[in-house]
Amino acid sequence: MTQRVLIIDDEENIRRMMRLTLESAGYGVGEASSGQQGLDVYAREAPWDVVLLDQRMPGMDGLETLRRLKQRDRNSRVIMITAFASIELAVNAMKVGASDFVRKPMTPDILRGAVAAAISKSARRATEPVAEVEKPQEPPEIETITLNGFEIIRPGDSDATSSQPNERIFTVLAPEGKRSRVTVKIDDEVIGYVERIARRRLEPGNSFWTNAAEQLLSDYLWNEGATPSSGKLTLKSIDREQLLQAERWEK
Repeated sequence: MTQRVLIIDDEENIRRMMRLTLESAGYGVGEASSGQQGLDVYAREAPWDVVLLDQRMPGMDGLETLRRLKQRDRNSRVIMITAFASIELAVNAMKVGASDFVRKPMTPDILRGAVAAAISKSARRATEPVAEVEKPQEPPEIETITLNGFEIIRPGDSDATSSQPNERIFTVLAPEGKRSRVTVKIDDEVIGYVERIARRRLEPGNSFWTNAAEQLLSDYLWNEGATPSSGKLTLKSIDREQLLQAERWEK
């Protein structure tokens, strides 16, 4: 059965590009030019496997459209698309229930990959066996935010630490299903900078640095649409919001 994708975007040229990209990959495609029209088409022509939803539209924006879609169908798979996003907006969309967040302008490969990843992710969850209570469980993997079709996964109990306290190791699942490990090193100078400005010492093993390292990796996937070829990144700076977090972070 042909998998179906609904595009909700007020720009006709963007809809046309996405339609051609997806139809060439074998998907059935529908279109809507506004949030309200998208809600109507979603209900009238269901079922849809994936919704591609623009964030910035006249009238009802993407985030509000997403909320209403989830109220109607909590199992809907929605990929947010925007040229004006911040990581904070991406996280908010994920909290509402977005499956992924893709940056405009996107390449055809990123678009196809994000759609395939959303469908694959849903299929994996549907086929996961229910664990028996009596059996001892392995530490769960925690899936975090998904960007451009990439999932960042970190082990729950080890909190992404390596044998080195100033390193964090993350697993990244690419849209095509390939897993790779990315090591983020926390530079000594940024640790010292936080200590001077926040007037408190957050040791390299502190969970604050895990979050900051994950933010760096998320930014990289968002901007580059790929994992680092070396498998390594270095955290050399943090922004004002992270400094405010550092001031009140639990040791």
